[in-house]
Amino acid sequence: MTQTPLTFMAVHAHPDDEVFGTGGTLAMLAARGVRTALVTSNLGEEGEIVDPELDEAAKQAMFPRLAEVRRQELQASVEALGIHELRLLGYRDSGMAGRPSNNHPDCFHRAVFDEAVGRLVAIIRELKPQVIATYDAFGGYGHPDHLQAHRVALAAFDAAADPRCYPDIPGAWQPLKLYYTAMSRSMIQQAVKQMRESGADGPWNNPEMNMDRMGTPDELISTCVDVRPHIEQKIQALRAHRTQIAPDNFFFTLPPEQRELALGYEYFTLARDLTDRRPGLYEQDMFTGIL
Repeated sequence: MTQTPLTFMAVHAHPDDEVFGTGGTLAMLAARGVRTALVTSNLGEEGEIVDPELDEAAKQAMFPRLAEVRRQELQASVEALGIHELRLLGYRDSGMAGRPSNNHPDCFHRAVFDEAVGRLVAIIRELKPQVIATYDAFGGYGHPDHLQAHRVALAAFDAAADPRCYPDIPGAWQPLKLYYTAMSRSMIQQAVKQMRESGADGPWNNPEMNMDRMGTPDELISTCVDVRPHIEQKIQALRAHRTQIAPDNFFFTLPPEQRELALGYEYFTLARDLTDRRPGLYEQDMFTGIL
């Protein structure tokens, strides 16, 4: 009997989301020999273009083919992070909340829920991940596609195991752990303090952003993954998304100490756990209780 390989799956909304919150984890697990999979709901057709080499006319000319451009950027990011499997759910970008694009009939936000769950169930039953990570109930920052990714992943986590659900999709499979991505509030506060003291410019100087309340309260975080050996892979993956992340983005200019603090650790909240691990255990490995 063939043993099911250890597999980690990240469920995200747009190209570039895979880097923030899970990029180092994907790279680290791939280097460890774990099969890694990325599921992306859409291709970011509604996002702005920030590539400084493009003038306004070039940007306008690119918009009709932006999905293909970002598909290529996503593939480059996947290669930088060593991700083994990329799957697309096949929806359209919904855009930010309140935009007219929220009403596009093909956008992820308006997807028929059972159909969207079924598409993810098919991927879960195919790849058989033991561990899945996605956004929390707020979608990280409230984007309609992030909220939908949360809802779909949560439903698919259970539905994939029940052969009565989507009986036309063979191979019922029960993932064992579901995580929500998180950002440590204390880490953000420490990083902001250091950057302000250094005099560096960045979002931490925006008076409209309450940096003291950003992130997840530390008492809600269950897991901290040390991905410092893979920071350069994350940087390469960020650079791959050139139309979304400009070359002068502060991530690329952080001093080494702040770069390690901001990019060297990834945090998660354990939302569902079907293993026999000891409850309340603070983890450094998402496969705790499985290995």
